[in-house]
Amino acid sequence: MQRNICVHIAYDGSDFSGWQRQAHQRTVQETIEERLEQMHRSAVVLMGAGRTDTGVHAYAQVANFYTTIERMNPEQFVPALNKLLPQDVRILKAFLVPPSFHARFNAVSRTYRYYIVCGRAALPHELRYAHQLWRIPQLERLNSYARALRGERDCSIFAASTDKSRSKNRFISQAFFYMDNGFLIFEITANAFLQKMVRSIVGTLLFYEEKGYSVPAFEHVLQSGDRSQAGPTIAPNGLFLCHVTYG
Repeated sequence: MQRNICVHIAYDGSDFSGWQRQAHQRTVQETIEERLEQMHRSAVVLMGAGRTDTGVHAYAQVANFYTTIERMNPEQFVPALNKLLPQDVRILKAFLVPPSFHARFNAVSRTYRYYIVCGRAALPHELRYAHQLWRIPQLERLNSYARALRGERDCSIFAASTDKSRSKNRFISQAFFYMDNGFLIFEITANAFLQKMVRSIVGTLLFYEEKGYSVPAFEHVLQSGDRSQAGPTIAPNGLFLCHVTYG
C-alpha cells in the first residue's frame, strides 16, 4: 500500500540549476529523486511546491512523494535521506499526509525573502547568500513602492521572456522591506510567482528608488505592463523560498 509523504527541504541553491529536473543539469528535484530511487529500488517522483530558479535557495521548500516502503515511519525518512544526500540539500521534516495531498496544487501562497548588504563591503561568506549594494537606499520610498504591488494584478512587467504561464495575473498579499542584522530584506507573499518575478521586482524597485520616482509615477510604470519599463533583474544569490502556506 502506498503512503503519501510530505517533506520540508532546505537547500543552498548556489550549485544547482534550480529545483525542477532538467536534462544534463544538476537540480534539487533530481538530486533527491535519485536518493529516493536508491531507497525504493524503483523510480520515485518528487512533487515540489515551487520551481525555484538557478542559484535560488530555500529554507522550507515543501514536496511530497509516494512510498511503498512499509517498514519506515515517515519521520525516519529525515535521517535516511540526509545520510544519502549531499550537504547542500537537507530534509528538515517528513510526515504522513492524505493520499490526495499535492505540494504544489494544494499550496495557498508562497513567501520569499531577498537579502541585500547595503553601504558596506559584504563579508566573503555573505556574498553567496546576499546581493552587494554599494549605497543605502531610502527605506520609506521602497516601502511606498512595495505597497503599490499589493492585490490582484497583471505581473507581465515582471515576467521573464521564457515564462510560459498562460496567465500573468497574480495576487500579492504582502510586500515590504525591513532591516535586520545589517541586511536590507525584501519579503513578498503571493499565491504564485512567475519565472524570475521576485528578482525582477527587487531590481525594479531599487532602480526607480535610485531615480527618485514618485509613488504615482511608479504606479504608472506598474500599470503599463511593459516589460521594457522594468528595472534590471537582480542576481539570484540573495533569494530564499522561506515559507509555503496551506489551507
